[in-house]
Amino acid sequence: MQQQFAKWTCFGCILTFWTIMVAVFTAAPGEAAAQARPGPDAVPASKSALDYIDPTIGNVGWLLEPTRPTVQLPYQSIRFTPERKDYLDDQIASFPLTIVSHRMGEVFSLKPSTRELTPAAWDELQAYDHNLEINRPWYYSTNLLDDDIKLEFTAGKKVGCYRIHFPAAAEHASLLFNVYNEGFSEWQFPTSYEVTGVETYHDSIKVYMYGRFNQNGTSGMATDAHSKAYVAFPKGTTAVEFGYGISYISAAQAKKNYDTEFAGAYIRVNGQSREHIRGFDDLASAGKAAWQKIVGQIQVEGGTEAQRRSFYTALYRCHERMVNISEDGQYYSGYDGHIHQDARPFYVDDWSWDTYLALHPLRMLLHPALEQDMLQSYVRMYDQSGWMPTFPLLFGDNPCMNGFHSSVIFLDAYRKGLRNWDVAKAYEGMRKNALQATLLPWKNGPSTSLDSFYYTHGYFPALHPGEKETVPAVDEFEHRQAVAVTLGASYDDWALSEMAGELGKSGDQALFATRSQNYRNLWDKDKQFFMPKDAQGNWINIDPAWDGGMGGRDYFDENNGWTYMWQVQEDIPGLIGLMGGPGPFEHRLDQLFRADLGRAKYAFWAKFPDNTGITGQHSMGNEPGFVIPYLYNFTASPWKTQERIRFLLDVWFKDNVFGIPGDEDGGGMSAFVVFSSMGFYPVTPGREAYTIGSPIFSKIFIHLDNGKTFSLLAHHASVVNKYIQSATLNGKKLDKPWFTYQDLVSGGRLELEMGPQPNKNWGTGK
Repeated sequence: MQQQFAKWTCFGCILTFWTIMVAVFTAAPGEAAAQARPGPDAVPASKSALDYIDPTIGNVGWLLEPTRPTVQLPYQSIRFTPERKDYLDDQIASFPLTIVSHRMGEVFSLKPSTRELTPAAWDELQAYDHNLEINRPWYYSTNLLDDDIKLEFTAGKKVGCYRIHFPAAAEHASLLFNVYNEGFSEWQFPTSYEVTGVETYHDSIKVYMYGRFNQNGTSGMATDAHSKAYVAFPKGTTAVEFGYGISYISAAQAKKNYDTEFAGAYIRVNGQSREHIRGFDDLASAGKAAWQKIVGQIQVEGGTEAQRRSFYTALYRCHERMVNISEDGQYYSGYDGHIHQDARPFYVDDWSWDTYLALHPLRMLLHPALEQDMLQSYVRMYDQSGWMPTFPLLFGDNPCMNGFHSSVIFLDAYRKGLRNWDVAKAYEGMRKNALQATLLPWKNGPSTSLDSFYYTHGYFPALHPGEKETVPAVDEFEHRQAVAVTLGASYDDWALSEMAGELGKSGDQALFATRSQNYRNLWDKDKQFFMPKDAQGNWINIDPAWDGGMGGRDYFDENNGWTYMWQVQEDIPGLIGLMGGPGPFEHRLDQLFRADLGRAKYAFWAKFPDNTGITGQHSMGNEPGFVIPYLYNFTASPWKTQERIRFLLDVWFKDNVFGIPGDEDGGGMSAFVVFSSMGFYPVTPGREAYTIGSPIFSKIFIHLDNGKTFSLLAHHASVVNKYIQSATLNGKKLDKPWFTYQDLVSGGRLELEMGPQPNKNWGTGK
């Protein structure tokens, strides 16, 4: 009996465990609490697109970076999220006045307190309850449990506003100010209701702020007279609003930014026009309206509640970056350290290695004018710094990853008719990068001996395992990434060749067309992988699934050879040829999704922590994996794309805190979710084609800037009915899994009949 009891007790534990796990992977964090506490975001009986957004989706990272529940206006520079270790942390350290750059630092810290002011007060952590936290794109609130304070925040373009609720019985009611960065900083209080500040960001950039309180207070400095200050309000104060403006130009401009957004409205009182100083509620209402307009551009019907939450949250994240840092027709540029006058807005904060794949193509579709302003910003950066940037941030180019994928973005825009940027200057910068800039990962500047070797021999040379590095310029952690660099440069050179052809530059077209085929130089037909070669042209015999050091960086980058096998988006027919034709190509795809890691996951992830969201050897958690499931559309089995995409969306993009399988990268991964959920994807940015997957919604309407609407109707689509039985485009039979950008922006109508079993003939041309 004891044995039997133990057996059933164990079974009960297992059952309890799986009950908990089901809850973890299906529940929407905070949703029940949000419904129990109506506020400015109370959800109506009939939900709008905005009501499905949950910024906490993905807030717990699988291994590396999570998402943050960012509050901001679309593409604007004031960004906010509480300063804490991560979502699992139950204490908040402080609240920033703005996040300067995505995952790259904040400025100006604020903390409310009901405690006696001591030097330690600025560093004390404050506990909060996750279920009492409200996260919306335009609004945030939390309850600080130790101090019994409720804090609210909302954002404008260049301004933010806090509303602090103190307990009536509190002996003290204070706001504590601090800074996040080393270097000169200063707080001043011109009056009992004003504050100004300066903080130094990234060693040399001065950031200025001007703020006002709606209550008079007594100000003072902490032990560090420059970085720590406070405002104490009279006993009995129960609510304080603090609005502020931020500038990268000057203190005067910070005040002007404040005045523009807080004092820009007028009301009629007794027949007289009177200035209305906008407050917290006005700013929050405007923010909500801005997000409603943005996410309402795509309307969907059908799908599950969870799918709609994942989709619209991804759409929200696609509008976080780039950010507009122009202030009254001028902007500070970290590319030459000067203030520039420009009628067009200047955008920063982009990671092109991540965003060229899907985020830029999505913005070209939804916001073409805005995308062209961003591309003109890239041109300005080149003009000011001498190099076309790769990861353009506020302080200048941050040379992360590898490749010059802005070349692909420029070509993609040009071919889609988006040409309101300096095409000649952009081409000049693309060409200069290709001929004079180093290809070394995580490096900026002129070419090295390794680049000269690449230009001559058509591949980046690698070192044998254990061989000592001979080129000082190579980053000690990132290494040469020889295969990844060769493949990425081939795509960039293809884009440059195609752009040269568009501009009638036949010599350049031929030069870069030849270089675009360099990927072939590293294809090992015996191993059926892209493999490294040494400087003598000899194959380096490695295990492409495992070798190469941390993240495979000797030869690949963050992923192993299974992922880099497919990184030839610009010439998929050429890749198919290398593998022996469509049949072997399809078989190799099948192998990818089924191949064993060859070791325990913990051992694999210890070496490849970016390679998350694993199905077989496929990584859904890293950008190079995005295109792979769509490659079945180049075989005799497009139905496998339909099956794979649905599976990957369902498994890896749940609507909870674990719902992003890897680093989200400010819209890079979310754009994959948006496209794939709608049922199509831009396999090769630079070509004007979308390939068809499997829409999770029965109706999708994309309202375009040109006043037209693209309609995609997936009749009978459901969790089970994921396979395309037949299709029509604008009423005509469609037998291929493709349509064009022009089909979409002209307001086309794509209709799909969906069913539970694959139609193995559809999309094959049979």
